[in-house]
Amino acid sequence: MRLSLLSTFVILAVLVTGRAAAEDCSGTITAQEALDAESARYAAQMSNDFAAMERLFGEDLHYNHSSNAVDGKASYIESMRSGDVRYRVMKQSDTKVRTYGCLAIITGAGDYEVTVKGKEMSVQLRFHAIWAKRVAKAILLVRVLVGWV
Repeated sequence: MRLSLLSTFVILAVLVTGRAAAEDCSGTITAQEALDAESARYAAQMSNDFAAMERLFGEDLHYNHSSNAVDGKASYIESMRSGDVRYRVMKQSDTKVRTYGCLAIITGAGDYEVTVKGKEMSVQLRFHAIWAKRVAKAILLVRVLVGWV
């Protein structure tokens, strides 16, 4: 299963690279800008700051969950707004950032405390996040969670 998810990530990365270049991708993103955006996303999710999520997530967000479920921007935010999903604690480690012009790819390990439809869960996994610099800010395009650690 990891191979197929990783293959999906590679295909998505190629598609997103072309798409970001064709859209309003601007300037060069730094590793620090990507890490700051990822930290801001974690803070927004843990505090249910939906306005911040609206700003941080691209309209073309593609969020692959470790369960193989896929969300777009609207459905991902709605899962939290409805109370079905509540991120209580989000920690990352073993984080690496690679930048390619206006795109940054963050990989690492995640340790999350999440409530899903009233059930408390502890989730450990590997992740990939692709951020694009658009109009002077970083926008999350793709998030791929690769199985349990």
